[in-house]
Amino acid sequence: MKIHWDDRGLESVPKSYYVTMKQAALAALRRCFEMKDLPEYEVSISFVADDEMREMNMKYREQDKTTDVLSFPMMGTPPPDDMPQSDASHSHTASRRGASRKLKHDSAVFPMGDIAICTQEAARRAEEYGHSLERELAFLVVHGVLHLLGLDHETDPADGEVMEEIQENILEELGLSRGAT
Repeated sequence: MKIHWDDRGLESVPKSYYVTMKQAALAALRRCFEMKDLPEYEVSISFVADDEMREMNMKYREQDKTTDVLSFPMMGTPPPDDMPQSDASHSHTASRRGASRKLKHDSAVFPMGDIAICTQEAARRAEEYGHSLERELAFLVVHGVLHLLGLDHETDPADGEVMEEIQENILEELGLSRGAT
């Protein structure tokens, strides 16, 4: 999996957390596709400040407030103009729950999309929930990847249940269960 990290100069994410976040993203893909040998995927993850996240949330969701994570799948919602993107051509058809996914791509890399994470909101939530920033960031990466794969807890309660189970299982496997500090 190729992940393009963009910290927007914030330097608010300790470098040691990047390994955990990549492991979390890979685990989400493996869980959804139920495959050990995955095609090469590419995702861009940007860490943004409150003001930038609020602007994106207003522009793309018409909500005038900050949020913790936004996902922009390559198939569907266009990514923000200023986020890094892949230019590889691709086609993708998939069932919602992963029962019969078929992937075709014209390059060696399948571009999934972009994820924006608000580091300030992540820090606030980690403190509120009583766990580490590393756990919260890993959670947000998994959550973002699940949205890139088409799951949406806001429009489908069943997706919410699936997402909750996948997220908690992955974080537990990484030693980052709820309350872990």
